[in-house]
Amino acid sequence: MNYWSEGDPIADTAAPDGPIETRWERRQFAAKLVNPANRRKLTVIVVGTGLAGGSAAATLAEAGYKVRSYCYQDSPRRAHSIAAQGGINAAKNYRNDGDSVYRLFYDTVKGGDFRARESNVYRLAQVSVNIIDQCVAQGVPFAREYGGLLDNRSFGGTQVSRTFYARGQTGQQLLLGAYQALERQVALGNVEMHTRHEMLELIVVDGKARGIVVRDLVTGEISTEFADAVVLASGGYGNVFFLSTNAKGCNVTASWRAHRKGALFANPCYTQIHPTCIPESGTHQSKLTLMSESLRNDGRVWVPVRAGDDRVPADIPEDERDYYLERIYPSFGNLVPRDIASRAAKNVCDEGRGVGPGGLGVYLDFADAIARLGRDAVEAKYGNLFEMYERITGDDPYITPMRIYPAVHYTMGGLWVDYDLQSTIPGLFVVGEANFSDHGANRLGASALMQGLADGYFVLPNTINDYLASGPFPALSASHPDVAAARAAVSERISALLAVDGDRTVDSFHRELGHIMWEYCGMERTEEGLTKAISLIRSLREEFWTRVKVPGTGETLNQNLERAGRVADFFELAELMCVDALHRAESCGGHFRAESQTPDGEALRHDDEFSYVAAWQFAGTGEPPVLRRETLDFEYVHPSQRSYK
Repeated sequence: MNYWSEGDPIADTAAPDGPIETRWERRQFAAKLVNPANRRKLTVIVVGTGLAGGSAAATLAEAGYKVRSYCYQDSPRRAHSIAAQGGINAAKNYRNDGDSVYRLFYDTVKGGDFRARESNVYRLAQVSVNIIDQCVAQGVPFAREYGGLLDNRSFGGTQVSRTFYARGQTGQQLLLGAYQALERQVALGNVEMHTRHEMLELIVVDGKARGIVVRDLVTGEISTEFADAVVLASGGYGNVFFLSTNAKGCNVTASWRAHRKGALFANPCYTQIHPTCIPESGTHQSKLTLMSESLRNDGRVWVPVRAGDDRVPADIPEDERDYYLERIYPSFGNLVPRDIASRAAKNVCDEGRGVGPGGLGVYLDFADAIARLGRDAVEAKYGNLFEMYERITGDDPYITPMRIYPAVHYTMGGLWVDYDLQSTIPGLFVVGEANFSDHGANRLGASALMQGLADGYFVLPNTINDYLASGPFPALSASHPDVAAARAAVSERISALLAVDGDRTVDSFHRELGHIMWEYCGMERTEEGLTKAISLIRSLREEFWTRVKVPGTGETLNQNLERAGRVADFFELAELMCVDALHRAESCGGHFRAESQTPDGEALRHDDEFSYVAAWQFAGTGEPPVLRRETLDFEYVHPSQRSYK
C-alpha cells in the first residue's frame, strides 16, 4: 500500500549564506521596510495569545500596525504558556562557566539530534540574550542571587548554567509580562482583542493568506475576518495523544486548516516525551501534570536494583538502589536530555523495576539535596512544585521521593516556515510551537519559552515587514468567491458533526485515538506497529463520522461541538504522524525505531538517508500525502553519534 508519494524538494530561500554569525544582521538589513505612516494602513491578524502570539501582537502594534488578536480562552493570559515551569535559556554567561552564543547554538543542534537548521538555531541563540533584558525591563521577577544578580540553573542536555527562572512559575511570569504589553496596546486602541473566538478556517485569496473564519464560542456566530497578513501562534498538537501535559483546550485545528489550504506540515512525528511527569493514576484522568525538569538539578533518579521490589523507598538501602542515569551517563548524570531520560525510564520499567501502580514510575529523590542544602534552600527553589505534587498525590516529597514517568509534552513538528517564519502560503507566518523550525528531533529543556519570545518580540516583527512592504492588498468582502467558500466549508463541517447524532461521546473517541498513538507512535515505534496504527486510525475515524454524538446546536455555547471539531482534525493529523514516523526508518530524538539502535540500545540515526526536513503537502481528502524534502546542511556542527556518557 502506498502511504505517501514523493514530491519536489523544497528549500529555504530566505536564509542568507555566508558567515553564520552575521546572517541575521544581513537579513534584517536586506529586508524591505514599511514607512511608519503606511503601517497604520496595514492590518495583521494574530491567532493565539501565548508567549509567541502575545509578544508578536504587542510588538507589531507598538510598531504601528493595526492588529487583531484572537484566542479561544476567556482571557489572553489563559494561554497554555502560563503552565511552563522551569525556566528560559539565554547565553548570557553570567556564571562565567564557559557559555556563549555558539555553545547554546551547538547544544541546541546536538540536542535536536542534528535535525534542525543551523541558520535558525544560531539566530535563536543570538536573540536569546536580548529576551532577558526585555523581560527584566517589563518587571518579570526572575530569581536572583543573594547579591541581587540574576540567578541561573542547569537544565538537561547542557553542562553550563544558562536557565533563568522564576521559581516554578517561569511561564506564568513571562506570559504576564507579554500580557501587560499586549493590554497596553489594547488600551491604546492599537490591538483589537477577540477572546472566546476559535479559528476554523484560513482564507486564501489569489494564493495569499488574507484572513480567517472564526466562530464565537459563546453565541455560535460565524464571521469572516480580513487582514493583509495572518500570524498563527496557536501552539502544539500534543493532545492528539489525549493524555499529555497540555491544557485540555490545546489543539491542532488552526494549523491543520492552514495545512489543508496549502501550508506544508513539517516533521509531524517529532513528539517530545517529557521525563518528569506525575504518573497516570486511572482512566478518570483527562490530562497529566508536569513536574519541572529543573527538579533534576537536585533530585536523583533511581529504581530498585531487583525487579519486583515493592518495598517503600525508605526501606530500600543505598546499595540496593540503581541511580541508572548516573550509572549509564556519568558525564551528564540526571541532566541528560529529555529523550534520553525518558527512554531510560521506560527501559527500567520494562525490566520490571518500575515503582508505584502498574510499575510505571521511577523515583525522583531529594533526600541528598535536603541533607546537603537544608530544607529551607530546597523549598526556596522548588516549594510551589513540591506543594503541587503533594496536592495531587497526597505524598510529601520532602519525606517520600516523588514518583515520575515520561509523558507527551511538546511537539517539535509544525507548519513548515522559511527563515522569515513564513509558510508556503505567502502572507501566512507561523511562530512559536506552531512552527517546526528550531528544535530538530528533540527540544532541550527551557528552550520553548526562548523560542516563543524570540519569534514574537524580535524575529517576526523584522521579517514580516518584508512581506507587508508590498501591501496593503485589495480590499475583500464576504461575497468574494474564495471567502464565501471558506465560510461555507465551516458551516458545512459544523452541520455534518451535528447531523451524525450517534451513540458515542467525543471524548471516548479521543481517548481511543490517544491510546493508539501512545501505543504505536509514542516512545518506541516499529514498522509493524505504525502500519497497524494507520489501519486502526482509519477505521476509528470512519466510526467517528457515523457514531459520534454531539448534542445541542451550533447557535450557542456548545463545548461538545468545539471538542468534536478538534478531534476530527486530530484523526487526520494522527494518520500523517504515523506516516511520517513510518517513512523515517531511523531512531532520532524522541522518535525511537526499535529496528534502528546501537548494540547498547541507544538511538541510531542514518544521516546518509534522513538528513532532511520531511515537509508534507496535503493532496486532497483520501489521497496519500506528498513528501517534499528540505535538505539539511551542517557547516558548523557536524553530525556525530550523540553521547552523554
